[in-house]
Amino acid sequence: MKAMKRVEEVENSLLREAPGEFGVGDTVDVHVKIREGDKERVQVFNGTVIARRGKGIRESFTVRRIVQGEGVERVFPLHSPKIERIEVKRRGRVRRAKLFYLRGRVGKATRIREVSGG
Repeated sequence: MKAMKRVEEVENSLLREAPGEFGVGDTVDVHVKIREGDKERVQVFNGTVIARRGKGIRESFTVRRIVQGEGVERVFPLHSPKIERIEVKRRGRVRRAKLFYLRGRVGKATRIREVSGG
């Protein structure tokens, strides 16, 4: 029993303050730290959040974008120290928790309604 409590303490110490202020359907810029040799730089991956899963330290989200006509998806652990910040560009209004149906669509069919108002 004590071991479980200890695991929870360690996990809680590694959680980020408030990283999850975005939802499925939002268009985001994910700023990721990349190490190349002894240098470190920040690479921006922008796209639509198509899924969020997990809970606590194990929470992750999937971002999808189209690059040269090919769909590219990347799964990011939400509490990873490699993620510098997550910027929300547009808020999307969707009626599903997972937007995997976007994989089968191209062009204007992939558009998501924007949240109106504030």
